[in-house]
Amino acid sequence: MNNFGIVVCFCLAFICNLSRPLAADRWTEFPQPPAMPMAVRSGTAPVNGIEMYYAIYGSAAGTPILLIHGGLGYADIWANQVADLSREHTVIVADSRGHGRSTRTSAPYAYDLMASDYVALLNYLKVGQVALVGWSDGGIIGLDIAMKHPERLTKLFAHAANTKTDGFNHGFDKTMTWLAYVEHCKDVYKRISPTHDEYDAFLTEMNAMWTSQPNWSDDELKTITVPTAIVFGDHDEAIDRGHTEYIAQTVPGAKLVILEKVSHFAMLQDPQGYTAAIRAFLEAPE
Repeated sequence: MNNFGIVVCFCLAFICNLSRPLAADRWTEFPQPPAMPMAVRSGTAPVNGIEMYYAIYGSAAGTPILLIHGGLGYADIWANQVADLSREHTVIVADSRGHGRSTRTSAPYAYDLMASDYVALLNYLKVGQVALVGWSDGGIIGLDIAMKHPERLTKLFAHAANTKTDGFNHGFDKTMTWLAYVEHCKDVYKRISPTHDEYDAFLTEMNAMWTSQPNWSDDELKTITVPTAIVFGDHDEAIDRGHTEYIAQTVPGAKLVILEKVSHFAMLQDPQGYTAAIRAFLEAPE
């Protein structure tokens, strides 16, 4: 082939590559969670004046794992992790009060109240200790339990949590991934919630909690004795990285875990990597 032919082939290849759609970076996407596997047991528990939906997967004899979802969410967001972890662990999931299939009272949403719900759920299920994996609001609930009921936890994997109201990134609620999450949760809420037509009021009340809570002092965080991982996706829309590093530096002995090429929704964007990070922390010697 002469030089002219080489140039023509090169140009055609370049034009073809330009015409192909570019693959989106995974941290810019909100993948839909798959269907949950079959539960060993599910139902509602009467705790703190509400009916709290729960489900249990697997039947291993080791320390159970409790997965707590984030604000606006629901238990099934953990489908990828449940399918994997339940092969070797008993895995418990639930819908926080007013979320998913759980009811609520007229009490304002508050992290300490939701933390007490989960402790009451463990009492109802006659489960003494769990390894807790919490995402976003679930991570905050996990930190609350670690401070007030450390005897109930063996380890805490707190992902995308904040301990003060200024731990958020400004404008995160305008990002495409966050908006996609809000719309997804709205669709699910309309299908499964006992108050299916009240999503907008639910969102308003949750925003009120987020703008006023949590506000824990350094001294409160320093009371945590549970082995803790403070976990952050390196493209998190919502949580400030500096704030995450502050939490890891303040909680005694905490391990800082940075998940690569994922955002606030790491468990959906990289389910295998996310579950591997859980396993690595839970299986590491203390």
